[in-house]
Amino acid sequence: MGPARRNLTRMTTFTELEIAYLKDQPLGRLATVQRHGQPQASPVAFAWNAATGTIDISGFRMAKTQKFRNLANNEHVAFVVDDIVSVDPWQVRCLEIRGVAEALTHPRDPAISVGDGAIIRIMPRRIISFAIDPDVPPSRDVESSS
Repeated sequence: MGPARRNLTRMTTFTELEIAYLKDQPLGRLATVQRHGQPQASPVAFAWNAATGTIDISGFRMAKTQKFRNLANNEHVAFVVDDIVSVDPWQVRCLEIRGVAEALTHPRDPAISVGDGAIIRIMPRRIISFAIDPDVPPSRDVESSS
């Protein structure tokens, strides 16, 4: 819980506790926007990509999915990873990552690769976190690396 964890760099947008939480979770939910403005939420496999500072999402026949095609019209996404620690007393943990995403058919450096090898790569722009790391504010903007 020292100051090292509070030092967020451009390549490490998450704290050590948040990265450990992401690595421990098997499933997240990705929200994209369809061509006519209808939101779409999908359960997805994912991995934290430390080399790129992104969340990489993969899946069976990813390049043929609606969520992959949605990014051609609207790059804005939200991604949620959460779990229930206890039901009595009620205690949940959550990371919501808002940002922009790109659909990559042949990524050079994926953190996860399943199926056809295509991934959705999320560049975080805003992080909302609760019950994971008490040393960071519950919501924060992320500096763009571009």
